[in-house]
Amino acid sequence: MTMQLYDTAKREIVPFTPGPLVMMYTCGITPYDATHLGHASTFLVYDILQRRLIDMGHEVRCVRNVTDVDDPLFAKARELGVHYLDLAAGEEARFNRDMVALDVLPVFSTPRASSAISDIRGFIGMVLDRGFAYTAGGSVYFDVSKFPTFGEVSHYSHEQMIEFARLRGGNVDDPHKRNPLDFVLWHPSADDEPSWDATWGSGRPGWHIECSALALRELGTTIDLHGGGSDLIFPHHECERAQSEAATGEQFVRHWMHVAMVFKDGEKMSKSLGNLVFVDQLRTLWDPRSIRLAVIEHHYRNEWEWDEELMPRNHERLVRWKASVGGGASEVLDIVRTCLDDDLDTPGALQAVDKAAASGADVSVAAALLGVHLELEIGPR
Repeated sequence: MTMQLYDTAKREIVPFTPGPLVMMYTCGITPYDATHLGHASTFLVYDILQRRLIDMGHEVRCVRNVTDVDDPLFAKARELGVHYLDLAAGEEARFNRDMVALDVLPVFSTPRASSAISDIRGFIGMVLDRGFAYTAGGSVYFDVSKFPTFGEVSHYSHEQMIEFARLRGGNVDDPHKRNPLDFVLWHPSADDEPSWDATWGSGRPGWHIECSALALRELGTTIDLHGGGSDLIFPHHECERAQSEAATGEQFVRHWMHVAMVFKDGEKMSKSLGNLVFVDQLRTLWDPRSIRLAVIEHHYRNEWEWDEELMPRNHERLVRWKASVGGGASEVLDIVRTCLDDDLDTPGALQAVDKAAASGADVSVAAALLGVHLELEIGPR
């Protein structure tokens, strides 16, 4: 069966038919705080996608970046009085421990933005040389007027793009911009921020350019699938596509896939609001496999709300699945595969495994495809 996935840019479910080697890029963390359940939701979705692709016989080359040159990291380091790279290293280590506990597959590479300054400078030079950018006020800006298809990832109206840019660090009122939607490729650093020399002036890269440069360096010109949370559709992924295709003249991404937000107390989980459920705290109380099940009982395109029954319910599910080990044969593995091929229908897959376990069948192989290995004893880790 051909895998079907929703494509954000196409706005429909379409066949996902990559070659034997799948090039995938997922936007990673800005390492200034612990991993919360919203992060876990995103990375578990792409983990299950990778597992199914590997199960189908593909080799998956997944890159998950670390944004260690960015405003929120600098602000938190400033607040704590520590070097930004020390803060980043500590939080990246904590994130990696959480991913290991949740049994997320190792990815091909996890490059840091700070490792790619020379690549970024070269990338910006390409954009400038091709006439898609301009310098003003010590910064380099991408000129969206030169890219007629700007907006074709998000399909937002001009007013919506302005609103999201304003909310998500776009600085639409910058007087040096020709257009409020123009975005920064390079800009001067504050006195306590890192700075690198460039022909257009000392400073540091903008947020969006980091991922484009890393994707080009690690995976090449065109990626099979680019993912991240739905809050990254605009401006981040819209800007990534524009600058990447401006630089190379080639299609940047064949398939755009985004994971819906997780809510708590009626609001999207966010560090600014503080309404977070942290993975490292959850796993002191619950088996990490129960956390994985709690996340994937929701479809990746549907927003969902944290509630206190989520963990007890999925602990009981894990107990039932584990009790099935050694039971009779079942066709549940094929049913799970069919569910995953249907726009990654993890809720349907879980229901199928629940039904098979209740009938006395051994569900361990099907559970393993979902990243839930039943051989370990149940308990926090």
